[in-house]
Amino acid sequence: MKTILSVSIAAALVLAAVITALQLNDTAVAQDAGEVKEYFPDIQTKTVTYKDGDTECEGFMAWDANQEGTRPVVLIMHDWMGRGAFDEQRARELASLGILAFSVDTYGKDVRPQNAAEAGKAAGSWKSNPAALRTRLKAGMDEALKSDMADKDQVACIGYCFGGTCVLELARSGANLKGFVSFHGGLGTDTPADAKNIKGKVLVLHGADDNFESVVALNKELKDAGVDYEIDLYGHTVHAFTNPKAGNDPSRGVAYNAEADVRSWERMKDFFWEIFE
Repeated sequence: MKTILSVSIAAALVLAAVITALQLNDTAVAQDAGEVKEYFPDIQTKTVTYKDGDTECEGFMAWDANQEGTRPVVLIMHDWMGRGAFDEQRARELASLGILAFSVDTYGKDVRPQNAAEAGKAAGSWKSNPAALRTRLKAGMDEALKSDMADKDQVACIGYCFGGTCVLELARSGANLKGFVSFHGGLGTDTPADAKNIKGKVLVLHGADDNFESVVALNKELKDAGVDYEIDLYGHTVHAFTNPKAGNDPSRGVAYNAEADVRSWERMKDFFWEIFE
């Protein structure tokens, strides 16, 4: 696994530059997510339909077609806008590292918010029902692990914004994963005692100017539960720092920060070095 994840600094910088230029650009990825495939010529993708109870969900899987055998699995938890171009791009990037990437559809196939108001309503309905949220996330995890390419003993998950909330809820549910990574996620919970259920390592990548009180509360929660965790704060950084569509005005409380985006992604890769055998 370490050999697979190892890339040269030069190659990483080139890839970061390409991704920053294309990722969620209104004239490229947002209109046709398939356009980025040429930058990952060996990566295969497919949509995967599965169910949580009676609800049909539509996940997205990406993998390196030239790689043989099983490989570590990383689940991706989407932001409050639902499954789409952003998590699909991240899935391709993860697949290029030798990982089987699977974007979980938390909302369900027919729920794709078109604006912030709809997104807030969709995310809020799940945040208010953590038991149902955990069940929905587990359904996605179980579907990903059905793949013949999945190394079921080497599994982690990452999530963005609302997806960070999902990552931590999956961790608190006691899911048997190696690691959990939250990018500028919602960190709060009404059941902090559930942290005692966490089995894997936790990595929180957060803007220092993004609801610092929630960082303090999470630190206490994880410390009290004896969890193996790390919280990285990026200075002068607000919410949604990995998403170019967040704009460049930090005074709004959401803004893209290219440096924090690259630094957090590199820290995530190092974390995978630590947890995957």
